[in-house]
Amino acid sequence: MSTQSTELSAPVTNGSRVLTKSWKGNIREYGMLMALVVIMLFFQFLTDGVLLKPLNLTNLVLQNSYIIIMAIGMLLVIVAGHIDLSVGSVVGFIGALAAVLMVNLNWPIIPAVLVCLVMGGLIGAAQGYWVAYYRIPAFIVTLAGMLVFKGLTLALLNGQSVGPFPDTFQRLSSGFIPDFFGAGGFHVTSFLIGMGLIAFLFITGYQQRKNQIAHQIAVEPLQFFLIKNIVLSVAAGYILYLLSTYQGLPNVLIIMALLISAYTFFTNRSTVGRRIYAIGGNEKAAMLSGINTKRLTFFTFVNMGMLAALAGLVFAARLNTATPKAGLAFELDVIAAVFIGGASMQGGVGKVTGAVIGALVMGVMNNGMSIMGIGIDWQQVIKGLVLLAAVIFDVYNKNKSA
Repeated sequence: MSTQSTELSAPVTNGSRVLTKSWKGNIREYGMLMALVVIMLFFQFLTDGVLLKPLNLTNLVLQNSYIIIMAIGMLLVIVAGHIDLSVGSVVGFIGALAAVLMVNLNWPIIPAVLVCLVMGGLIGAAQGYWVAYYRIPAFIVTLAGMLVFKGLTLALLNGQSVGPFPDTFQRLSSGFIPDFFGAGGFHVTSFLIGMGLIAFLFITGYQQRKNQIAHQIAVEPLQFFLIKNIVLSVAAGYILYLLSTYQGLPNVLIIMALLISAYTFFTNRSTVGRRIYAIGGNEKAAMLSGINTKRLTFFTFVNMGMLAALAGLVFAARLNTATPKAGLAFELDVIAAVFIGGASMQGGVGKVTGAVIGALVMGVMNNGMSIMGIGIDWQQVIKGLVLLAAVIFDVYNKNKSA
């Protein structure tokens, strides 16, 4: 009993110290979350409330879905100490392949989708093989891949757009989950699913905190945990309410939620996930400790290829056509999202939630500036400055703690 009381009282006794340590350890994640809120409020004011209108929120989700999907895969690549410049070209190539299979050859949707996902994995494997087993820099390999798949996309489409896709395939990106209650004017099913997910995440976080205390791991004070999660739950609930007043939850949002949950569990709880972080932190030390660094590096690129293929399918379904220029410069937005979300250039640092927040920061900025009528030229300037500021912040914190 005395041991248990000591374990439970430790976080309380050292509350301020643990809170400070928790804040410093997650300063990028907390900072970018607050920045996202400030940016949303800023554009909500400047756009006279247009930003948070249900229709625009739905468009915001649909417009950034493929960036978020790829950011999750890119996070693992960057955490392992590499980079992938080919993802934008892979998006275009997979969209073209899907169009050829479904539109030109009249393939059924499920076999065509499976072929596209497998092809994405093979593309990742082809590039990861040279990086992992022959030590060729990922920058060079994926730069070559970017050029190769741009050319293959043009060849596959003969330089022309191909479409439209079958209606069922279009629902992958533009469809919404059905409302089984049929209330009319308010999507009850979406609201209940969303609230259930919010409650599940809150309970899961609380259980994880209890497990950490049981294993004598320092945790943030209970008051801070409750305030943080209640604020996040209220904000998520409000966004959910707004979406439910329109058409409810988009299908692609469910896909993203499943991916985010699965990869958060993978990176935080699985042995393979922790080993990928070990590779990025110190590859030689990881190798000496018995980790198969080559196989895991190869895996990160295969995973990136499959997620890029999924993003390509989502993007093609949203456009309802495959175009030779699809995916142009997507790799820049994806890489920027990961770095803005807290990943380190040296590898070994980064979170799935951070990458998602970074992608949302970029998406809200794009959306808000477009509503305001700011030209694409100045949009690029502003996004570049934001990325530079995020990297400078990362370097400053590393130098300060060194």
